Amino acid sequence: METNLNKVIETASQGNSPFPGQTHDLPGGGILISSFNDIINWARSNSLWPLTFATSCCGIEMMSVASSKYDFSRFGFEVARATPRQADVIIIAGTIVNKMAPVLKRLYDQMADPKYVIAMGACAISGGPFFYNTYSVVKGADHVIPVDVYIPGCPPRPEALLHALITLQQKIKSGLTREQIRAEKPQS
Repeated sequence: METNLNKVIETASQGNSPFPGQTHDLPGGGILISSFNDIINWARSNSLWPLTFATSCCGIEMMSVASSKYDFSRFGFEVARATPRQADVIIIAGTIVNKMAPVLKRLYDQMADPKYVIAMGACAISGGPFFYNTYSVVKGADHVIPVDVYIPGCPPRPEALLHALITLQQKIKSGLTREQIRAEKPQS
C-alpha cells in the first residue's frame, strides 16, 4: 500500500501529467490540437485552491501538508484561501457540531462552481470515534454538504491528504462531472 502511494506521489511530483493534446511541428512553429474541455479540465485540476475548515486535531495534520517536508505546492495546491469566493475545494478536517453545520453549508454555498469537498478524518466522515453518539455532533459531513473524497483515519497522515488531493486531480482530469465523481465507488 505504501509503495503504491509513494509511486503515485513521485509520478505526480515529477509532472508526468502531459498537456492534453498533440503538437504538430511545422517549419514556422507548431500547431496544438486538443479539445477545449480537455484543456479546461487539465488547467482546473492543476490549480485547485483549497479552503480550510479545520475544527479539531486533523487540522494539525492538514497544516503539515503545507510544510517543507510534504510541500503540497508542488502538486498545484499552494494557494490556500481564507475566503470561499476564491476557493475550489473545501477540506473539512475535524468534528462538525450542530452549531457549525450551518456555517459549513454557508461556506459551501458561497464557493463558485465547480466546487469539490474532501472530508478528512473519522470525525468529518462519521462523527468520530469519541463523539459518535453525542447529541451535538453531526454524523458526517455528507449530512450537510456532498463529499467528493473521503480520507479515513484518526487523524490521517499527511500523505493520505496528498493522496486524496491527487485522486481528486485525476478525477477532474478525466472529465468527470461533480455528480459522477461523487457517484464513483471508493477504491478499497
